[in-house]
Amino acid sequence: MKTSIIAGLAAVAALAAAPAFAQQPAPSASASTPAAGKFSVDKTPIGTIWADPKGKEVLLKQLPPLEQYMDQIKDMTLAQVAPMSQGAIDDAKLKAIQADLDQIK
Repeated sequence: MKTSIIAGLAAVAALAAAPAFAQQPAPSASASTPAAGKFSVDKTPIGTIWADPKGKEVLLKQLPPLEQYMDQIKDMTLAQVAPMSQGAIDDAKLKAIQADLDQIK
């Protein structure tokens, strides 16, 4: 199963790499303060974020091809998936996603 996740995330890397550079970086203040939002890239399963309409919107904005892998990664956090994404989900991307998630009340 991990092989199929890695292969799938390689496709995510190819599709998400260009939009990742177009995103504005998260404010530096959020990097030094703990997440105060409803969801966490480190602790909240992707399926839980996906179940919230605003959370799903963030995931689709930041990682458009993610939907096709939901069955495989829904119980994992974004931080757990990141090492298998072949660079598509790096620290900067996690911070950008967290910044968007922090806007959800």
